[in-house]
Amino acid sequence: MTEIHIDTEFIKLDALLKFANLVSSGGEAKIRIAEGEVQVNGAPCTMRGKKLRPGDTVTLDGETVTIA
Repeated sequence: MTEIHIDTEFIKLDALLKFANLVSSGGEAKIRIAEGEVQVNGAPCTMRGKKLRPGDTVTLDGETVTIA
């Protein structure tokens, strides 16, 4: 599990996927989210603009990232 530290109140799901290097581009993030491949806090999430805050977890392809 990887921890990502943010200095803002929240980060949007698509931006987090790019920031954490789980996807190579914003376009890939959009497709992977739309197809339900991304889990937020253990549940599939199809909202690209989902606001993630410290304590949330995101999983894609078996890799989990925690927001700190």
